[in-house]
Amino acid sequence: MGSYFRFSKAFVVLGVAFTVLSQAQSQPWSLLQAPKDLILKLIRDPVTLSLASTDFGHIVHDNPFAIFSPSSISDISLLINFSNSLAIPFTIAPRGQAHSVNGQAMANDGVVVNMTELNGFRNGAGIVVVSDGRTNAPYADVGGEQIWIDVLHATLEHGLTPLSWTDYLFLSVGGTLSNAGISGQSFRFGPQISNVHELDVVTGKGDLVTCSSEKNSELFYAVLGGLGQFGIITRARIALGPAPTRVKWLRLLYNDFSAFSADQEHLISLNGRNDTIAADYVEGFLLLNQPPLDLSSFPAPDQPRITSLLTQYGIIYIIELVKYYDNSTQQHVDEDVKVLVEGLKFVPTFMFEKDASYEEFLNRVHTDELFLTSQGLWDVPHPWLNLFVPGSRISDFDEGVFKGIILKQNITAGVAIIYPMNRSKWNDKMSAVTPNEDVFYTVSLLHSTGFDKVEEFQAQNQRILKFCEDAGIKIKQYLPQNKTRNEWIKQFGSKWKTFQVRKNQFDPNRILSPGQRIFN
Repeated sequence: MGSYFRFSKAFVVLGVAFTVLSQAQSQPWSLLQAPKDLILKLIRDPVTLSLASTDFGHIVHDNPFAIFSPSSISDISLLINFSNSLAIPFTIAPRGQAHSVNGQAMANDGVVVNMTELNGFRNGAGIVVVSDGRTNAPYADVGGEQIWIDVLHATLEHGLTPLSWTDYLFLSVGGTLSNAGISGQSFRFGPQISNVHELDVVTGKGDLVTCSSEKNSELFYAVLGGLGQFGIITRARIALGPAPTRVKWLRLLYNDFSAFSADQEHLISLNGRNDTIAADYVEGFLLLNQPPLDLSSFPAPDQPRITSLLTQYGIIYIIELVKYYDNSTQQHVDEDVKVLVEGLKFVPTFMFEKDASYEEFLNRVHTDELFLTSQGLWDVPHPWLNLFVPGSRISDFDEGVFKGIILKQNITAGVAIIYPMNRSKWNDKMSAVTPNEDVFYTVSLLHSTGFDKVEEFQAQNQRILKFCEDAGIKIKQYLPQNKTRNEWIKQFGSKWKTFQVRKNQFDPNRILSPGQRIFN
């Protein structure tokens, strides 16, 4: 989530014969071999290299040989073609907002592509909204380096909005589409990758290819959720819909996990068709009786009774539910909310409602970012763990992980998020993997800690993974952090063979995104 570093241009490499060892560490290549246009855009000053050696996680540190600042899409093709021309190619990692937490956007002794430099190349045209009536489906053509908050602002000017979001909007479009892009709207509209019409991609062969479900579809499906293994996204055509203006934002407190999960699954089963009223966003999170206890998002008069409830039960589950509205629906939105919550089994009188603008709601995490940054608590280590858990085993996960590990270990610092999604909203042709059940849960343990506590949290994460393995809970990691080939084979399951075939087809020299540690 941290802002991307700005590169100093003071130390641009000219004709000096710097060399770097290849990934095999056996044959050096010289910048004097590179085309002149590349040499002028490779940066090697120590400060810049140091900044590129870390990310939002502040856990992995891998130094690249150089930073590449492209001034056009063709520059990226030129860089990839140069690497492929060598006897032993060097690795290349595109980097947008540096929000990875485990070195996924790094290239040890390779070249990191500063995608934010493409903003200059776009000349203010990085986001183009098309809604002129010639099509019944408005869309936005968006540069892969653009960030979602800017996409929001650009589309709202036309009364439009993307349908699927991430919780945090200061992320690059290419970055989220390389993973999936999920939030509380995913149950209804699918992840962000399910809302893309078309892509421009520079493949691992250096080819610039336009692809969609109908044109060069194999590349299209490979790249979406493909962890950067097949190409670099330089443009995405994003589906848009009418933008609401305001939201009803509810939090419902539960002391019983079965009631909590049953109500979440009920809410995501409502699709808004056939005159049924549906939620527009459903998430959930845990409130643990552990310090530091932050109840600042709840009304001050209610905080003592929430504390009492938490003291009594040790763990409280909270459904976060949102209903959008605008001027045309304002008159009946309160009745719609009443219908949505009718029959839900939250603790009586523990429902809290807030009215907010659509933008305020979507950009909610940035408010937290500004506060934490002011306290020096944003740019700290983030030993996160993100999992997809089969719906049939989520109660076992609650007993074994939430209660059996996290609550007992008592080292929680951060946010624990849990909410269900519908697998039918995911396209199985894409590289992204999910559990093989109709309903599965996202569980995100978003820890923040000091440098002296990182290993303790990492050990807890390993205990959670081991519990799932021993209990036969067939999880999939989201934003995976696998370290061995066998772990990756298990992660992709039946998709592994296809993933390998696509890698051989689009990046045969295995130069792209080495920080994922899949093929490197």
